[in-house]
Formats: sequence, structure tokens, C-alpha cells
Amino acid sequence: MPLQNHIFMQSQNAPLSHAERIDRVRLIRTENVGPVTFMRLLERFGTATAALTALPELAKRGGRTAPLRIPGKTEVEREAAALERMSARWLFRGEAEYPGPLAALDDAPPVLTLLGFPALLSRPCVGIVGARNASIVGRKMAEKLGRDLAEAGFTVVSGLARGIDTSAHHGALAGGVSGGGTVAVVAGGVDIIYPPENDGLYRDIAARGAVLAESPLGTEPQARHFPRRNRLISGLSLGIVVVEAAVKSGSLITARFAGEQGRDVFAVPGSPLDPRAQGCNRLIKEGAGLVENADDIISHLRGALHRPLSEPSGGLFRPTTPAQEDEVELEKARRRVVECLSPSPVLIDEVVRGCQLSAGVVLTVLLELELAGRLQRHPGGQVSLI
Repeated sequence: MPLQNHIFMQSQNAPLSHAERIDRVRLIRTENVGPVTFMRLLERFGTATAALTALPELAKRGGRTAPLRIPGKTEVEREAAALERMSARWLFRGEAEYPGPLAALDDAPPVLTLLGFPALLSRPCVGIVGARNASIVGRKMAEKLGRDLAEAGFTVVSGLARGIDTSAHHGALAGGVSGGGTVAVVAGGVDIIYPPENDGLYRDIAARGAVLAESPLGTEPQARHFPRRNRLISGLSLGIVVVEAAVKSGSLITARFAGEQGRDVFAVPGSPLDPRAQGCNRLIKEGAGLVENADDIISHLRGALHRPLSEPSGGLFRPTTPAQEDEVELEKARRRVVECLSPSPVLIDEVVRGCQLSAGVVLTVLLELELAGRLQRHPGGQVSLI
């Protein structure tokens, strides 16, 4: 029986002005600013406009000598106009149409680009991923799962790749007449069709479903973009289904992201003699749900629908007035924090305890170091020196 009107909870801030939207895009595309740093800057300064003004001094205090690369307003305004011409749009974290499950992650992209129907993102999503060189049986299984999940009211999320992704999208488009559909999360810009042979599928999804990207318009997919794409597929979804996957494959990276994000992981078993089944069989051994049909997924996920993933209550960004730290004391704190760090990742909480400084001072120093290009963030709240 189809799911009706399931909406993920999401706190909403006041609508953003056009100027703030432009500056938020500029901020997340600034050198050394990632999603976590973006959020810290908005918490500290309240608006992207104020954060952009403060960036050069923060980076200088962290030890940077060269100017930060910050996109200009004209460049971002041109992209906004191009999006409007192609009937695409930006989705900003904190706004009503931004997908709630994704917003629940600490490293959720502050800005997404959407081509298609945003309503599909408010429905419960299931990711389907697998091998590009999929078998005929694997492709048939992915297509049937996609169709049956869409008919049940789920949105099927995949990556528009050859093989399993393609079949899952086709199935979801066929089953979406009853209220479901599909979202293609792409590694490049939403205007770049990759692989080229999926041109027709891309256009069908853009017309009847949705194409979603974290990268700017015109971005050509590169190898380094695909893990980021994979984390979005899992982050959007209540659960991830792996249909076929070798032991070392991008699909297992997606499954790992799903586990780290608290999502359910499912796998379709296969012959031990087929290398494309080894990854799935291993996932099942490690505790993934065994899938023979869509009902195996639906029956497991229905309970999760009553515990919707959402952003923290009270809104995303609660600006605080930057403390007027004594520069002499702050310089001592910088030395102590750097001494506590190394190229090996360490939890931020451990840095706070090890330095015996307030969390606020440590976070300020870490922010400066990251903007200076001297610090790298890792999953699970860990940081390391570069």
C-alpha cells in the first residue's frame, strides 16, 4: 500500500534574501571552506556576508600569507541566471525544501543544485547502488526493486551510472505513476550528462523526477567527486540497497557511508563464484539485511518512518558575538593547539582536553588553521595537521 504524505521533519529559518543566497554560495566555494567550517562560520558570524568579510583575517591569524580564493559576486550571479534559464534552483540547508535526512548530518552540503521536482526529496528515500558491469540478472533485480519501491511511495535514489544505477532509475520511473519516483545524484554539475549514453535517461529524470548535485554548474565529473556523490546518496536515504558489487567498489563505499550515517544497509545475495556478488555477500555476513524482494526493504523501513530524521530543533545557525580574545593569550593557545595536533587524526574533544583550553578557544584556533590550509577535517569529528 503506497505511503501517503510522509514528510521529513525539518526546522526552518526565515527565507534568505537574494544577497545572502549569493554570499552563501560564495562562502561554501571559498578555498578551504567545507560544510563543517561553513556551519561554524555562520554560527559565529550569523550571515555569510559577515563571514566573508572576516575570512581574510581569520586565515591570516592561522598562518596563511597568500590571499584566499573567494568567488566573486558576478561569477555566482551568472550561475544563478543560468539556473533560472534551465528551470533549476539552489536548495539551501535550513530552507523548507532542503531534504531533512541530509540536513541531519553534520557535514550536509550547505547548498545543493536541483533540476526537477523538490517534492520527491520530502518523501522517504531508498538508495539503490551496484556494479557498472552488472549482470543481466542484477539489472533485472535492480529494475524490479526500483519499480516496486516507487509503487509503494518511496523515492529511489541512485547515481545515474551504468549498470545497476541505470536499471534502478528505469524501474522507479516506470513505478512512479502511483506517487514515487527517482532522484539521480550526479558527481558533476546538474547540466553535465555522464555517462553520455544515459542522455535519454537523464532527460526523463529531469522531466519527471529530479537531478541533484553538490558541484557547480559546468563541473565535469572526476574521480575525486564520486565519494562525495556517494555520501549524498546514502545521506538522502533511509537505507541503501547494494545489488551487485565487487569487494573493492564504490558501492561498498556508499554502504560504509550509510553505516556511518546511521542508515540501514541491505544487500542482494549472489553466487560465490561471481566476483560481482562478493561485496554483497560480505555485507550480509557483516549484518546487512538480506534482500530477495522490495517487501524485505519496505517492512524493515516502515518503523523508521515514525522516527523521522531532522535538523536540530531551534534552527541551524545561532549566531554568537565573536569573543574579543586577548591576542597574546590567543597566540599562546594557537601554539598549544598546534602542539597537540599531528598528521594523525584526533578527536576535537581530545584536543580540548589535551590543551586544557575552553572549547570555544580551541574551535576558533581550529577554524583559523583550516582556513589557512593547515588543518584537515575527517569523519567522526576528527582533525589532523596537513
